[in-house]
Amino acid sequence: MASLEAIHFAKTISRTTSWSLSFYPQPLLNLHRRSTSGTTPAFPFINTLGFISYFVSTLAFYASPLIRAQYAVRNPQAPVPTVRTNDLVFTIHAVVLSCVGWSMFAPRIWGFSQGKQGVGRTMWGVAVGCILAIVLVIVFVGLGQRDHGYDAEGWAWIDVVYGVSYIKLLITVIKYIPQVYTNYVCQSTVGWSIGQILLDLVGGVLSVVQLVIDSLLQGGDWSGVTGNPVKFALGNVTVVFDVIFVLQHYVWYRKARMEAKGKELESGEEEGIGERSRLLGRRHADER
Repeated sequence: MASLEAIHFAKTISRTTSWSLSFYPQPLLNLHRRSTSGTTPAFPFINTLGFISYFVSTLAFYASPLIRAQYAVRNPQAPVPTVRTNDLVFTIHAVVLSCVGWSMFAPRIWGFSQGKQGVGRTMWGVAVGCILAIVLVIVFVGLGQRDHGYDAEGWAWIDVVYGVSYIKLLITVIKYIPQVYTNYVCQSTVGWSIGQILLDLVGGVLSVVQLVIDSLLQGGDWSGVTGNPVKFALGNVTVVFDVIFVLQHYVWYRKARMEAKGKELESGEEEGIGERSRLLGRRHADER
């Protein structure tokens, strides 16, 4: 059991580190290119809403006495939610970095060149629909129940939290689709950072492993998984899309990526030659 706890700790740190670092490659690439072309604003837009939802649900399971008590009633064999401090810290970090990534599509802030794509009506519709759905659930639980949501056996406040967490699950399922489609249309992944995908893939695998180990540490009771289905599903969905991106980058559209890299090198060489010529010209002028 001690060795299992040690493995759990190591995987927790590795997962959190991988997922946290995955937020940096794309903004750094945008800064380097001074452009967001090749990426779609739909991804950071809907991703921000998703991580805000994830933060709210994680905070509730971590710090709310009411939600934790209702969770214990519904999961008597494993009454402690499988939410750790690192989960909460990660969500805060994710919200901040997601906002930064979305802001890079604002020319007035960063001055980057932009692609032709916008967020799109579909993603705006999803965002508005998710918010309205949560409002309706809150009204139903708070005003439509005799106990106003305090009885865990019926519709309760924990169901509102589950609803918020399901927003993150829904967004995780759909948020990658615009970028996958953009890569397909362009037949290229130029402008889309594979670094974030590789780190995200490692984090997704370790997330599933951590949840399984958490359940084993509670005596082999799997209600830790069934009681926190979003966390389990997030890891699996993430892995599926990350594999698609890896195939797009390294297999399907590799030729376009190599051609773009070659043009970049040629451009750099031309700039270097031009700079050297200017320096030589100045030197000759000074000698005269």
